[in-house]
Amino acid sequence: MGPLQGIRVVELAGIGPGPFCGMLLADMGADVLRIDRQDGADSGVRIPPRLDLLNRNKRSVSVDLKSTQGRETVLRLVEKADILIEGYRPGVTERLGLGPVDCQARNPRLVYGRMTGWGQDGPLAQMAGHDLNYIALTGALHAIGPQGGPPQVPLNLIGDFGGGALYLAMGVLAATLEARASGRGQVVDAAMVDGVASLMTLFHSLRQMGQWGLERGDNLFDGGAPFYAVYETLDGRHVSVAAVEPRFYAILLDKLGLAGEALPGQYDRAGWPRLRQRLAEVFRSRSRDQWDELFGTADACFAPVLDLDEARDHPLARERGMYCERDGVFQPSPAPRFSRTPGGVLLPPPEPGQHGRDALCDWGVADD
Repeated sequence: MGPLQGIRVVELAGIGPGPFCGMLLADMGADVLRIDRQDGADSGVRIPPRLDLLNRNKRSVSVDLKSTQGRETVLRLVEKADILIEGYRPGVTERLGLGPVDCQARNPRLVYGRMTGWGQDGPLAQMAGHDLNYIALTGALHAIGPQGGPPQVPLNLIGDFGGGALYLAMGVLAATLEARASGRGQVVDAAMVDGVASLMTLFHSLRQMGQWGLERGDNLFDGGAPFYAVYETLDGRHVSVAAVEPRFYAILLDKLGLAGEALPGQYDRAGWPRLRQRLAEVFRSRSRDQWDELFGTADACFAPVLDLDEARDHPLARERGMYCERDGVFQPSPAPRFSRTPGGVLLPPPEPGQHGRDALCDWGVADD
């Protein structure tokens, strides 16, 4: 199953964006073999293996990377692989004898994907960090938050998974396509700071056009515009509106019963405070679910703000199969979708080393 069937990936076990990249490749049909360490290295947040969904659709071999036999085992797997991904600090795999030079000496076609926060070189390359630090240094964190308030801590979606894992996945797949034509692999340096900077491209455009100010909560897409914002409802819940285009904004006003009221123009920035106050008053007059029923499927760019449990039970989620269950564990379904070669959740997350002998034999490596 999946468009990447036949692609073999060695994943040196790590945390966060590296495993998520491996999951994306595995969901699309790649044979991802996770190399779990035997030395008890710190793996961050402790998640029971069966619930560690970033490892679904993978198999696991447990290896002592500091031993000669362990190193040789990984190199023999590398000989069979199309892609290797690792998320250690720069220089760690080189010290283990598993760096790009070591691996590509055994397999010149290998694509070697490297995931770091600060990059393989530069003044911060060896410094510890996490998602919040990477989005802080690239301007993304500064732009998130209410007007007059401090930056707000978002989920670790922007750095770890958006600027990190997705860029690594795109990079190793692009390099794999090129390797099939050239016969030569290469190193993919996926730094989260690079990925987040790339994600901010639109805002650099708007800034240079004079359409994006540095004050938080005062711009079109940061909650500054009253028609692109979140409002509290009568029951203390919230709804989102994003009626940027005038035709959608007109439908929004109609649904709110404000179509005939004398209000500031949609893009009259001086009138935004008064417009926001009026929209807030109206939204507080009904519950979230009442507004959801009233708006229905109208083109007002409206949606209720759901929590994680509510999201899984929404009619859209049920009808599209956005979530699935495997071995009693609920989880998001693979994305994106393919018309002819769909991916799927075929294997639950493994226990470390669970597939050692079988996986090695499948990859053509003797179990001695």
